Amino acid sequence: MIGYVTLGTDDLARSAKFYDELLGLLGAKRFMEAATFIAWAVDPAQPSLGVIKPYDGQPATVGNGVMVALTVDSNAMVDAIHRKALELGGKDEGAPGPRGEGGFYAAYFRDLDGHKLNCFCWKPA
Repeated sequence: MIGYVTLGTDDLARSAKFYDELLGLLGAKRFMEAATFIAWAVDPAQPSLGVIKPYDGQPATVGNGVMVALTVDSNAMVDAIHRKALELGGKDEGAPGPRGEGGFYAAYFRDLDGHKLNCFCWKPA
């Protein structure tokens, strides 16, 4: 149902470096790029994530309550994504671990522009 998500940035080059490395762990690569926009996907026919300079020319802001969730196939990859985000300068918003009952394992972090992301693996019992 989701085609793509964009996150605003005032520093496209800085954001690009962060996401090149972070999303590279998931096998995602840049598949669209323009002067004000870059998007990554594992497959261009699948949902993608992009960073963009705001169209209205105003400073980028963080949406309160907005979060992008990245799905992976193992708890180890959740750990690796969270660790890489922090190594790249992201901020911890919740260490990797089980959340609730039912096999949901997740970690939370903010990117360099303050956008909140989550990486999760869900393996129901």
